Amino acid sequence: MDADNLPAPAEGFVLTHFLTVDDVARSRQFYSEVFGGHIVVEENPCIIRLANSWLIMNPGGGPTPDKPDVTLEPPSDAHTVSSFMNIRVADIHACYDDWRAKGAEFLTPPIDRGAELRCYIRDPDGYLIEVGQSTGLLEGDLAKPTD
Repeated sequence: MDADNLPAPAEGFVLTHFLTVDDVARSRQFYSEVFGGHIVVEENPCIIRLANSWLIMNPGGGPTPDKPDVTLEPPSDAHTVSSFMNIRVADIHACYDDWRAKGAEFLTPPIDRGAELRCYIRDPDGYLIEVGQSTGLLEGDLAKPTD
């Protein structure tokens, strides 16, 4: 365990993202190798520092005393999502090439949306991850290009 990198603020709060995964080792490998995440805790739960945030990953399970009517499970349908992780990058084309070479499976290459360049990845459990680079947004252009 790397106690110096735990998401444990001395004051205020930090934001982490919890993923329910089928295979902790497989997910740990994906997030550490593809995105260069730093493994803080290997398992129970797995904690990875990813840039300026943390991912916490654990297998699913049934209700617990603090969530008495909630069951955690990975996505069951890759085509229906209610939330996704959003990663902002400085150079989307370099990330696309690098992360693809490391095994990331992109849905499409980066697409120019006017305000940003954007593409999506799925992690090993099917979680959707948006990868974007602000372009027109930096100049106040929020419009999408006409298709």
